[in-house]
Amino acid sequence: MKKSDFYYVLPHQLIAQHPAEPRDSSRLLFLNRSDGSIAHEGFRNIVFHLNEGDCLILNDTKVLPARLYATKQGTGAQVEFLLLNCKGRDVWEIIAGPGKRAKVGSKFTLGGGILHAEIIDVLDNGNRIVRFIYEGNFYNILDRIGEMPLPHYITEELADTDRYQTDYARELGSAAAPTAGLHFTPELLDEIRGKGVEVGFVTLHVGLGTFRPVKAENIQEHHMHSEHYSLPAATADIINRTKQRGGRVVAVGTTCCRTLEAVAAKTGCICEYDDWTDTFIYPGFEFKCIDALLTNFHLPESTLIMLVSAFCGYKNTMNAYKIAVKEQYRFFSFGDAMLII
Repeated sequence: MKKSDFYYVLPHQLIAQHPAEPRDSSRLLFLNRSDGSIAHEGFRNIVFHLNEGDCLILNDTKVLPARLYATKQGTGAQVEFLLLNCKGRDVWEIIAGPGKRAKVGSKFTLGGGILHAEIIDVLDNGNRIVRFIYEGNFYNILDRIGEMPLPHYITEELADTDRYQTDYARELGSAAAPTAGLHFTPELLDEIRGKGVEVGFVTLHVGLGTFRPVKAENIQEHHMHSEHYSLPAATADIINRTKQRGGRVVAVGTTCCRTLEAVAAKTGCICEYDDWTDTFIYPGFEFKCIDALLTNFHLPESTLIMLVSAFCGYKNTMNAYKIAVKEQYRFFSFGDAMLII
């Protein structure tokens, strides 16, 4: 398939700049993938679409305040660092901009001197490998001097940065939020559990590659970024019990989907696993684990809309997006949700 097959026209005013208040007051487009039928509901209605014996799997990654501002030693030039993933003790892969100011050997001061950095490598994709030098706890320093790395299409200031975290976020390491989970409140999750639906968690640390455009017109030539994930034994047990009793595995977000399908593809089952995945899911992909998907509305021509198309069918997906635009749903990270069963 071609990248252009996944293009749609999105009016700029439909790109949500702020999260819904309260979290679970978003709209929900319900899509039946067997016949393509669509219903328009409120997000809280997700409870009525889940059955006793199903399980709901969420990504508990926590977004780092990963945007840092550095001053180059010797010249005073300003460079922005965006942390991507930790490569080892105090060594990180980052995006540096402008990159020409961050050559191998360049040294930087951050936060008025509480953090220092040196560029130790430049990767083929232009990302940098940097070693940080500091006293104390690195993550405490990030909390003091870092900023939340909101996506480029969110241009308005976020008053409460916790709204770019899920309510159940606990494992630090993401450069972006698993946004399908932003709609859940503790009360709604309790209501779901009360219906006899088991709730489990995986961790996939979302990389900025999520927002990078597909450049190849033939989508099979696109190379996915790699992201670290962890599937704990307790969650594997929940999924396997669900399958045994004939229930459905409902993945909250494309990150959960990629985690579960990566494990199933690699091991042939669902079990405790910790690894990196560059799985690219597009139409023709054979799903081995999930039975339903909750997701937000994604950018045109993105790997995420391709994943959704793989799960519910290309025609169903593009028709749902056309209708969502017509009905003025809110799009992208702070936007509304779609439940596909």
